[in-house]
Amino acid sequence: MSKDDDNNGWKSVYSGNLPEDREEPDAEPARVRDEEEQPAIAPLPPRARSVSPPDRSSAAPARNAAAGKPESAPEPEEEEAEDDEPPKKGHAGLWSFLIALGLVVIAAASILFYVWNGLRPPGSSDQAVRVTISKGMGAKKVGETLEAKGLIRNTFLFSMWLKYKNEGSRFQAGDYDFTPGMTNGEIVAKLNNGETVAAETIRFTIPEGFTVVQIADRLAKEGIVDKDKFMNAVRNPSQFSNSTWTKQIPTDGDLRYPIEGYLFPETYEMKKGSTESDIIDRMLAELDRKLGTLPEDWQSVLEERGWTLHELLTAASLVEREVVVDEERPIVAGIILNRLDKKMPLQIDATIQYLLDKQKEKLTNDDLKVDSPYNTYQNKGLPPGPISSPSLKSIEAVLYPADTDYLYYVTKKDGSNTHLFAETYKQHQKNIRESEKNEQ
Repeated sequence: MSKDDDNNGWKSVYSGNLPEDREEPDAEPARVRDEEEQPAIAPLPPRARSVSPPDRSSAAPARNAAAGKPESAPEPEEEEAEDDEPPKKGHAGLWSFLIALGLVVIAAASILFYVWNGLRPPGSSDQAVRVTISKGMGAKKVGETLEAKGLIRNTFLFSMWLKYKNEGSRFQAGDYDFTPGMTNGEIVAKLNNGETVAAETIRFTIPEGFTVVQIADRLAKEGIVDKDKFMNAVRNPSQFSNSTWTKQIPTDGDLRYPIEGYLFPETYEMKKGSTESDIIDRMLAELDRKLGTLPEDWQSVLEERGWTLHELLTAASLVEREVVVDEERPIVAGIILNRLDKKMPLQIDATIQYLLDKQKEKLTNDDLKVDSPYNTYQNKGLPPGPISSPSLKSIEAVLYPADTDYLYYVTKKDGSNTHLFAETYKQHQKNIRESEKNEQ
C-alpha cells in the first residue's frame, strides 16, 4: 500500500459514520488505554468495630482511582484532643484581684507623681522675675500669672494647694520680685506680707499696745495717711474684707472704735500710694495670719470658755497695757480670769487711761468714777472691746494662763517693771505698802 493509499485508508476509517453509542476518541488515547488496563479496585475487608469514628482517609485513594483522578497525599490523622481539667475558679479570682490591685496601685502612683511634680518648684535661677498682682485679683488669676512667669508648674494644683492651706485671701496688691525655684510656701508668704519691690514701698512700724488714735497719729506724722480719713475708716469695719473676724465685731454701739485691737502691731512694707483703707486692710490681714500660727486647739479653748475672738482680744489688750515683762503675762491673764470667775470687778487702771485724752502717771479717785462701760472699777466683767492692739504673746497668755489662786497685783516700782502678786486682799495691802516704799 502506498503512502497515499495509507493516508486514504486512514481517511476511510475515520471518514465513515461512527456508531451512535461510541464516543469520540479522547485527545490523549495513551492515558485512556493506561487507565483501561488498570485492574478493578477490590472491595475493602470489613473493619473491626472501634469506638472512634471510621478512618475515611484510606478510602479516598480508591475513590479517586475509580473516578479517574490522581491520588493525593493522605491527610495526616487528627489527634484526638485530650480532655483538660477546667481551671479552678479560685485561681481565676486571685488573678483578677491581683490585676485590679495592680491597676489601682499604678493609678495611685500616677496621681501622686502628677501632684508631686505639679507642686514642686520649677528650675531655680538667680534672675528675679517681676510679677504684678492687681487689687481684687483672685487666687486662680494669681496662679495663672505665676505659671505664665514660670514660677509655678500647675495653676490648678496651686489653687487646690491654696484651698487646702486656707490661703489666697490675704494677698497684697503690688509689684513683686520672685526668684524661680521658690516654694509655694515662700511665694504665698511674700504675697501675704506685701513684700513688694522695695523702691516702690513705704515702711512703718506699729508698736504693741498702741490704740487706733496713736496709730493714726504716727502714720499721719510720717506722711503716710490723712488722720481724719484714717479715723473715719476705722469706724466702719464692714468695708474691710481681708479679715474673717471683723464680721463678729459687736454692733451694740458701746465700742469707741469697732476695730480697736484688730490692727495687729507689726512692721509693714506696702506699696507707695496705698490708701488709708489699704493700710487698715493690710493690718487686719496680718491679724488673721498671726492667729494662724497659734496652737491648733486655740479655737476649741475659746469655745470651752464660751468666748469669742472679740473677748479674747479684749482680755489680751488688758494684759498688753498692764504687763511689760513677758514672763508675767500668763500670771496677769490668770488673775483676770480668776476675778471674772468670782464676779469681781477687774479694777484695771489701763481701762481708765483709755478713756482719758492724755495718759496720767497716777489716777485720781475722780478718774476711777468716770461714767463709761470701759470703767472696770464701776462695771463687772470685761469692757465692751479691746483698749489697744495686743501682741501675740498677750493673746497666747489669755488662751493659756498660769494656774494660780492670785487675785491681786501691784507694780514693784523698783525699776524692774515687774509686779507683786497676792491671793488675799490683806496680802495685797502689804504689797502696796512695799511698793510705795520702793517709790520713795
